[in-house]
Amino acid sequence: MQIIVMTRLPRAGRNKTRLIPALGAEGATAFHDRLARHAIGRASSFCNLHPAARLTVRLEGGTSIEGKSWLGADTMDCREQSPGDLGHRMESAAEEAFEEGADRVVIIGTDCPSIDESILGKAFEALTHAEVVFGPAADGGYYLVGMSKPTPSIFRNIPWGGDDVLEKSLTAAKEAALRVKLLEVLSDVDIPEDLTAAEAHLQKGSSVSVIIPTFNEAANISPLLEKIQASQPHEIIVADGGSSDATVALAKSAGAFIVSAARGRAVQMNHGASLATGEFLLFLHADTLPPAGFPGIVSETLNRPGTSAGAFNFQLDDQIGTSSLIEKLVHLRCQLLAAPYGDQGLFLRRSLFEETGGFPEWPCLEDLGFVRSLRKRGKIRIAPESAITSSRRWETGGTVRTFLKHQAILAGFLLGVPPRFLAKIR
Repeated sequence: MQIIVMTRLPRAGRNKTRLIPALGAEGATAFHDRLARHAIGRASSFCNLHPAARLTVRLEGGTSIEGKSWLGADTMDCREQSPGDLGHRMESAAEEAFEEGADRVVIIGTDCPSIDESILGKAFEALTHAEVVFGPAADGGYYLVGMSKPTPSIFRNIPWGGDDVLEKSLTAAKEAALRVKLLEVLSDVDIPEDLTAAEAHLQKGSSVSVIIPTFNEAANISPLLEKIQASQPHEIIVADGGSSDATVALAKSAGAFIVSAARGRAVQMNHGASLATGEFLLFLHADTLPPAGFPGIVSETLNRPGTSAGAFNFQLDDQIGTSSLIEKLVHLRCQLLAAPYGDQGLFLRRSLFEETGGFPEWPCLEDLGFVRSLRKRGKIRIAPESAITSSRRWETGGTVRTFLKHQAILAGFLLGVPPRFLAKIR
């Protein structure tokens, strides 16, 4: 399976030109950038869910190196589009994919913000029975075309840009005796009147559900929720493990959605995630403050091709003298092992969380176990923005002792020691 995303390099005055009267040249290009990152992110997410699928970005108006730099993905398969009209460019891209071994090819653009993993899944499923699949656009064109074999006839002699593109393409498919399947009708973004609906889809597609496991966190929960709400996430879910202090009352008064779960961080986070409705999930410890504007950081990070999950940079609240050293050691661990801990705020798409089964319900190291499984689906990226976590563990246990204990637990985990034994030395 191969997904091909056809797009343009963002350049002011050359993107979404029909939106310039409403947004200006730079605004139209910025909106194109959002649309493109959204579409590529959903395609990349589909590939994370289906490891047999591959993603290729076909770029117009720039080189493949420029495309990789734009999207922040050095290893991404980004290629320049062939010369010619849109039909020839799509035909060439599909032909190349089949020559490289793809059994089914789906091509999308970046003008339809309601394309998601479900739509892509339906397209590939349709191609197990049909030879061609179209996703009809409300303006008479199509937002998706897929093939189970090379079908050059559907790309030739088509009046691209008109309101009868789909009609002419269906006629060409019929004349070539191709079996065709149609998906649901969706809307593209072409003119200023399309902007309101498009913005709603983009907002929905970048919504963040924050999940916080708690147990007797009355001292931390109020400032944490105040910090979170300032960035206006989609929802805040507090998964409480039976607190006997004022944690639940304080969280409820702050507007969080409260759920009860058996005590255990993994169990609590899994239960909270099962009730989440956002596209992205952010798991936060109750003593960790996310950076300002974190929903945008989460969305931008996870929309980078090849990304399965992310976390924030680690920073202590600087109440101990050795915080700088600890932060550098954590940074080094993340660089060498791609293994952020839960106190960095782990985030990923809800669809991937559900696909992988969530956190292993261990008594400790559930975050590391989950990250290990996520690495098989893509890159774990560390955002440059910092989440500030409490230094209380380091103060209570002593800096050197706590650090050595953490390294002993990590070493034991890497050597295969069961978490139930490692939990005894926490």
